[in-house]
Amino acid sequence: MTGIEKITGRIEADARAEAAQITAEAKARCDAIKADYEKKAQDAYWEKLQAGVKDCEDRVERLGRLAGMEAKKSTLGLKQSMVSAAFDRAVEKLCSLPVEEYISAMAKLCAKAASGKETVVMNAADRARCGEAVVAAANALCAEQGKPAELKLSDDTRDLKGGFVLQQGDVEINCSVETLAELSRGELASQVAAVLFD
Repeated sequence: MTGIEKITGRIEADARAEAAQITAEAKARCDAIKADYEKKAQDAYWEKLQAGVKDCEDRVERLGRLAGMEAKKSTLGLKQSMVSAAFDRAVEKLCSLPVEEYISAMAKLCAKAASGKETVVMNAADRARCGEAVVAAANALCAEQGKPAELKLSDDTRDLKGGFVLQQGDVEINCSVETLAELSRGELASQVAAVLFD
């Protein structure tokens, strides 16, 4: 081997060694950069995953609250319709009392609401079935209470489910069964609900 070949070989070996060192350093830097970005990617992945889980939990909680409110609203609506049905049923039961009980109940109500000089207006069926008897019994009760016993049964009729309307001049007192039930609703609705749902 000549001196030039030795020098060239040495230069070549030094260049290869330097290239190997540069390659090793570059690979080490690439590996470090790759590891850094893999860690950043992993951190970003877990951050997104946790944010997604939190978002899902929040949505589930919100939907649960909405579902709970809708369930309460539906339950309340059902309870209100059942209370209304109970009042409707009470009106039906009052209107379909046996004649003697109906006459007694209407006469007591009439005597309590009347001054004793009114005209009693009923629906057509009640007027024909028991109108005279209600007015006679109410007059008897008015007399017992010291009121004038001058109630009269009207020839006119009204579209009522049951009960009557007292007329004296331009003044009317509505004692229809459905009106009395509606007026009692505010006071009795909570009691009816307690009986139905407790």
